[in-house]
Amino acid sequence: MRTALTIAGSDSGGGAGIQADLKSFASVGVHGTSAITCVTAQNTRSVDSIFPIPVAEIRKQLRAVLGDFDVRAAKTGMLFSAEIVRTVAKELRGTSFPLVVDPVMVATVGARLEQDDFADALGDHLLGLAALATPNRFEAERLSGIRIDDVESMEAAARAILRLGPKAVLVKGGHTKGVLVDVLYDGRRMRRLRGRRYPKTLHGAGCTLAASTAAYLALGRPLLAAVESARRKVAAGFRQSYRAGHGVEIIDSHAVPD
Repeated sequence: MRTALTIAGSDSGGGAGIQADLKSFASVGVHGTSAITCVTAQNTRSVDSIFPIPVAEIRKQLRAVLGDFDVRAAKTGMLFSAEIVRTVAKELRGTSFPLVVDPVMVATVGARLEQDDFADALGDHLLGLAALATPNRFEAERLSGIRIDDVESMEAAARAILRLGPKAVLVKGGHTKGVLVDVLYDGRRMRRLRGRRYPKTLHGAGCTLAASTAAYLALGRPLLAAVESARRKVAAGFRQSYRAGHGVEIIDSHAVPD
């Protein structure tokens, strides 16, 4: 069985973070390993606290996994601080597997999941190691400095983010208006990936997309095929979403396309 690694925060509500990532890995037949960066006290209504794991412990987790498992792909989620970003980048430098960077900055319920120095550190240290970055509208605006109002500005943001070092950028259109379009740019071709827009906001959708892309990369699929498969998986997760708490619904990270 192929192995993938998630480097992200723990969600006590079970809908996002490493919990969503590990469910996404397992659903497509990939063994999931993890390095927890932060422990959060959160549910479907709020994020009540964030406890960053000391970087020495994050380093130990990464070395334990990378020293034993044949990791075929990895993804990062909530990294929270520049110190954690630098630690993760240092441990991943020299690895050969594809890395998906989900630049998590804000939770679905609106809570901030980053410190002030996070975005700059991401561009300086981690994005250059990424096979793919998967920012949503807000994250793409932060990383690119470009206001996003339409598909053309999404494409401009993708070009700007690519200059920070990743091999490809997927700017997600879930937080924009109109027809759902995600923009995938690899420096050679700009693709507009269309899909059905579901009229609801779900907890864990971004985590599920990035983790599923990493899982399909671990299975050996080329980047475009991995992204397309992950998008279909997320669409299935939207169709099968459920309400476990009293706040927003949770995406079904176990869901797979028909």
